[in-house]
Formats: sequence, structure tokens, C-alpha cells
Amino acid sequence: MNKIFPSAAAALEGVVHDGQLMAVGGFGLCGIPEALITALRDSGVKNLTVASNNAGVDGYGLGALLATRQIKKMISSYVGENKEFERQYLAGELELEFTPQGTLAERLRAGGAGIPAFFTRTGVGTVIAEGKDTKEFDGHTYILERALVPDVSLGKAWKADKAGNLIFRRTARNFNPAAIMAGKVSVVEVEEIVETGTFDPDAIHLPGIYVSRLVLNANPEKRIEKRTITEKAGV
Repeated sequence: MNKIFPSAAAALEGVVHDGQLMAVGGFGLCGIPEALITALRDSGVKNLTVASNNAGVDGYGLGALLATRQIKKMISSYVGENKEFERQYLAGELELEFTPQGTLAERLRAGGAGIPAFFTRTGVGTVIAEGKDTKEFDGHTYILERALVPDVSLGKAWKADKAGNLIFRRTARNFNPAAIMAGKVSVVEVEEIVETGTFDPDAIHLPGIYVSRLVLNANPEKRIEKRTITEKAGV
């Protein structure tokens, strides 16, 4: 089965539709599938529910989909760094399901592992617990959290072989493996594609069984979300 598609738009053709639940890898602008997000924007699909740690920045990453009003709901941990995300939420124009980062990662991992739900102490006694079932274990209250099984997941890896086996690069791994695992269909953007059998099996971070489609983006932009420099006297 050929998993490689000639462009991001081609990789999304026939799999993205209005009203879907989607998961998107990345943390801020680190490890985001930027070409796939742009193609998703250009596809015109709307009324999306997107599970992702945050929504990029204004006008870039998932922020581009907020600008075009293609997202109706975010399942996220963080609203900062994106004024449009904040504005839409506070104005009641965007639904938001706040989810602690560890819980979000586990909801995706559980979805990929076929686990329908799990208990966690995170969020007990806060708005996170509202409307959710709870249970006592060893004298502590736990919240029941449902797994996430997105219709489509978009992810980013550093390298892939033609079978879809993936290697991530340092912190750009972040939410990507869990997001990719969870999707019914997972589309992954990579910087290099090599022949199957090139990788040492022990070096593979995520097996190709979780990857439905691949697209090459050899020269991603890799924007810096926030640059901080130290001023030195005399410079």
C-alpha cells in the first residue's frame, strides 16, 4: 500500500469533512504539521472540533483556522499567545473544553490503545470535573475521563520510511505520537522519507501501523514562537 501523497492537499482529499473531530499534534509552534494545517484551511471544511494543546498563534498554525472560523470547538490546555483564540472564547463565539495537558495526552493515548476511559485525580474540585462521573479509590476522588478517537489526526515527524514508521526530533515529538495513534485516519507530514528497512528498528518512535498517509515537507518554516534575548552592556 502506497502511503505517500504528492502534496498536503492530496493527502487530505477524501478524508476531511465538515463537523469532524480532529486531533493535531504540536506544542505552540513546535512540531506542528504546518503544511497540513494550511491545506486544511484551504479545503474549506468547517464546524471542526479540534483536540490540540493550544491553537498556535494569531494567523499561524491552528490560529489560521480560527481566523477563518473553521473551528467551532477546541479541546485544549492553553489559550495564551493567541489573542483571537482568547477573543472568540470570551465573546462566546468558540466552544472550549479545558483539559489539563497530562489528561489531554492520556485521552489521546487511550484512544489509540483502545481504552474507552480512565480515572484521574487531576481536576478534582475544579471546573474540569463539572458534569463528569467520579469514584473513590483509596480515600481519594477520581474523575472519569473519556478517551479521544478523532475522525482524522494530523501529525508531524522528522523522518519516515515508506511504510510509515516514524522518527521524531527532540521536543518536536510532544503530542504528536499520541495524536497520530488516536486517529481513525492519521495523516503525517515529514521532512524526509527513506526506503523501508533503512531505520534501525530500535530507533523507530512510532510504528507505521498508525500512519495512514504521508506527505513530504522538506523545508518547513519552523517559526520561533517567542524570541528572548539577553542584552549585554557595550553591545
